[in-house]
Amino acid sequence: MPRTNIRGLKERTGEEVTIAGFVDIRRDHGKLIFIDLRDETGKVQMIALPTHKEAHELASIIRPEWVISVSGKVNRRPEKLVNKLEPNGEVELEIFGIEIISKAETPPIDVREDGHDIGEEVRLKYRYLDLRRPRMQKNLRLRHKVTGLVRDYLNRHDFVEIETPMLTKTSPEGARDFLVPSRMQPGKFYALPQAPQQYKQLLMLSGFERYYQLARAMRDEDLRGDRQFEHTQIDLEMAFVKERDVLDLVEGLMIHVAESVGKKVWKKPFPVFTHEEAVKKFGADKFDLRSDPKDPDTLAFAWIVDFPLLEKDADTNRWTFAHNPFSAPKAEHVEKLMKGEDLPSLRAQQYDLVCNGYEIASGGVRISDPKVQRRVFDIMGLTPEETESRFGHIIRAYEYGAPPHAGMAPGLDRLVMLLANEPNIREVIAFPMSASGQTSVMDAPSEARPEQLKELGIRMEK
Repeated sequence: MPRTNIRGLKERTGEEVTIAGFVDIRRDHGKLIFIDLRDETGKVQMIALPTHKEAHELASIIRPEWVISVSGKVNRRPEKLVNKLEPNGEVELEIFGIEIISKAETPPIDVREDGHDIGEEVRLKYRYLDLRRPRMQKNLRLRHKVTGLVRDYLNRHDFVEIETPMLTKTSPEGARDFLVPSRMQPGKFYALPQAPQQYKQLLMLSGFERYYQLARAMRDEDLRGDRQFEHTQIDLEMAFVKERDVLDLVEGLMIHVAESVGKKVWKKPFPVFTHEEAVKKFGADKFDLRSDPKDPDTLAFAWIVDFPLLEKDADTNRWTFAHNPFSAPKAEHVEKLMKGEDLPSLRAQQYDLVCNGYEIASGGVRISDPKVQRRVFDIMGLTPEETESRFGHIIRAYEYGAPPHAGMAPGLDRLVMLLANEPNIREVIAFPMSASGQTSVMDAPSEARPEQLKELGIRMEK
């Protein structure tokens, strides 16, 4: 008999079915043995009666988290035993037969509760068990739904999904790179992408006017509740647009996603603050506009625009980029930039999206004039040789014709965290890292074998 999903059992009342899944709980009342069985679609109460002797004997020995297959009849529960809080609370399965597929040791963690009271180290060590709990199943299914909504929205707005390389050259995004040594070219290294920034700009030069991808990005920076070494961003870029075109597109995307999963958007259209206004009013460039921050079903989005183009590096006291070196200055500030005048006052066509106290997206209009781009690198203190070595490829590309373009990259992890009412992005990532950078389940980072290091031409210093 084909397997039936537990979610659909109510519609099969009076029929014989076969279901399979994990034993959630077992209650032995002697002659009557009750077992709750769950699969990915739901949970149902089953009853083993002495009249089905072999099934009753097996029911008496099975334990929580065993994987079993059960055949039986879907019966209506007596009226006084109906549980209206459960989707299958009106029915129970009378067990005719049981097949034990896989036995389980007693789990080191309880997977039926929400897990917030269990230490992070234990939860991540046994993440495959932790993910069995209903809250985690719900969070990852929400993440799946959000990615589907994002793809649907962008596809309907004529975007093309294009993947970009994971092994690449460093692209300055304000964090340390993760380096990958090259076996074929000893002494040289790839960098894992902090963002697909240069590639998506090159795609605009290639004639693709609307690009996106759910991009993996890696940044070696201190970990915290809303930051991991690797994250996923909804990376997008648009040609022949102005700043407001990007804001309107992303605003529509956020509203579409939020309202599709049952959230309320605090204000539409989103309020807009200049960077100067935000710092003056809120003391920072990320803030929470909700009158009652305890309301978990309201998302208060706001735009921050007109960021400084440049800022002083605290260590070197040299000018550096405020966001990334490809952000275009406001049109009225280009002349001052080229002359090197009044640099602290120069503003960029750079924008952030904040929500409930978090920055969840950043983007900007890109420099499309190679002369302006070279000038930015010059002000940052790069020699012509350094500019050529690090960025010559993209500057040359702009010399073959470049449409004006702009883009943005909402953080998928932070967005889903807010939608799931979770306090930490680790709760919406399948296999996250701990606060100390330890991977889930697998023991990484770990030492490389001597033969691996020798093959790469690397010697470790104590």
